[in-house]
Amino acid sequence: MDYQQALNKLNATATNTFNLGLERLVALLEKMGNPQDELKFIHVAGTNGKGSIVKMLGNILSASGYRTGLYISPFVLDFKEQLQVDGRMIFPEEFAQCASFVFDLIDFNDPERPTQYEIQTAIAFEWYRRCGCDLVCLEVGLGGQDDATNVIKTAILHIISSISLDHQDILGETIYEIATKKAGIIKTGPTILYPLQDRVAMDVIAKKCESQKSELVIPDLNKLDTGNGEGWGNDFVYEGQSYHKSLNGQIQIYNCLTVIEAIKKLTELGYPVAIDSVRQGIANTWFPARMEMISFDPTVILDGSHNPAGARALADFLGQFSHRKITIVMGVLKDKDYETLLEYLAPLADRFLAVAPDNHRALPAVELALVARDYCNKVFSYDDNFEAIGQALNNQKEDEVLVVCGSLYLAGQVRPWLLGNKTK
Repeated sequence: MDYQQALNKLNATATNTFNLGLERLVALLEKMGNPQDELKFIHVAGTNGKGSIVKMLGNILSASGYRTGLYISPFVLDFKEQLQVDGRMIFPEEFAQCASFVFDLIDFNDPERPTQYEIQTAIAFEWYRRCGCDLVCLEVGLGGQDDATNVIKTAILHIISSISLDHQDILGETIYEIATKKAGIIKTGPTILYPLQDRVAMDVIAKKCESQKSELVIPDLNKLDTGNGEGWGNDFVYEGQSYHKSLNGQIQIYNCLTVIEAIKKLTELGYPVAIDSVRQGIANTWFPARMEMISFDPTVILDGSHNPAGARALADFLGQFSHRKITIVMGVLKDKDYETLLEYLAPLADRFLAVAPDNHRALPAVELALVARDYCNKVFSYDDNFEAIGQALNNQKEDEVLVVCGSLYLAGQVRPWLLGNKTK
């Protein structure tokens, strides 16, 4: 079996419904010899910022000489983005070998077989074992309590990023319910909590930590200096140490603080990290479609945020361009809270172009445009995403800003094209 055959077989197990739970994966991992029990994990849950935190942690730990695995979801451009060791994506032949090993242990005719994500997680654990990872930064896929990654018995450290409303149909309608699901990853190891947390979420996490005897650590914002009143810059000082981040947006400063506190705790736990490695890891962390500056001249920004908290963070970032005209190209999934996304972003637009991601869950562009007209006077809908972006680029004046946003599916589809057409 080669890489494409293995990937096709994995994708063939996909369904349109979520089937959370750990029993199926537990049984599969036992057949595999429980590779996860040979690994040490930093387990990361939350709504926004998980991927950025995991990537920063991985870069810092790799720079410190630890063989570090990363498990990230979802991917933007390449499936292999989700499985990395020391910043290197899994090689196709490695994936094919590990997948073949796992597939041989599964009865694909059994209706109770593991789900696609569970099989993928098993493949990841096997690969990290074969790579001899010292640490694995493990990002939760959905929720926490019943997510496949929570099959691990313990973690040396837990991290909870920003918690907000998303996936309410699965995780619950309230912050309390969602935070409870995400707190389900907390076991006995210390827990680092993103500092700008909803009070309800913070209380849920604190109570879970108390019940599990997990030390709770929250960054001290009194020790933060952003150097300006709005936090748009990429330089900041924390506890007297200067840092430069490459990820745009104010929210990333607080993600950095969460990572810094995690590294401090890891050092206490016997995994020492030099401050130069922390600075290097933060400065070198980059993620596609996270307020990504595709081009500075003309200014083109790509962002895959798809929930209210992400839209609010993007709106805050766009505040620095308030003196310039902004064109927004947006496509969303119909099961997302797109009305709130529009409430945050559409009023910033001089022109709003509605499109639809290439996905069966996409909201038709005409329906998005209809709602967007409540917030913006110049709204147009397009059946062709590339036609919409192409016209926006062709009509873009020197001082104008183009923002493409609303969905990681849209970002993944148009990013290669944008990179190839970023100058007129």
